Amino acid sequence: VKVPKENLLPNKSGLGAPLGCLDSARYGIAWGALGAAMDCYDTALRYSKERVQFDRPIAGFQLQQKKLAEMITEITKAQLLVWRLGKLKNEKRATSAQISMAKRNNVDMALKIAREARQMLGGMGITGEYPIMRHMMNLESVVTYEGTHDIHLLITGMDITGENAFK
Repeated sequence: VKVPKENLLPNKSGLGAPLGCLDSARYGIAWGALGAAMDCYDTALRYSKERVQFDRPIAGFQLQQKKLAEMITEITKAQLLVWRLGKLKNEKRATSAQISMAKRNNVDMALKIAREARQMLGGMGITGEYPIMRHMMNLESVVTYEGTHDIHLLITGMDITGENAFK
């Protein structure tokens, strides 16, 4: 396909420009998914402190504490991942494979946390009163755009093995 000169991106040639856009989008998604996970966690924590069952807040029950502890652990790991990636990006050393891994990891983590938070809220978790279902629906779409989880796993696999499974 012949592209008129006026429609070309300035100072760019080849696939570098569109792939750079993909990297930027995936990097932003990694951060956005983290924000959704944090909101779901904060909602579940707040709800578990306010919801009283058997004369005490459900935050006092072992399984609720286990779930909250696992959530904050996964969120913290994801924060460290994108923080480090941001440092590499600022140094112009971040690779497409690293960005791809962060997108896949953080979206997967956020979706798991959203599901767990929804369950912690019981029937209230599916109402519009709380943001969890909105985050879940958004995250389900984010799994697909800018590359599905499977595509990102193949990108990571190619990066670590040097073998191209896309052929």
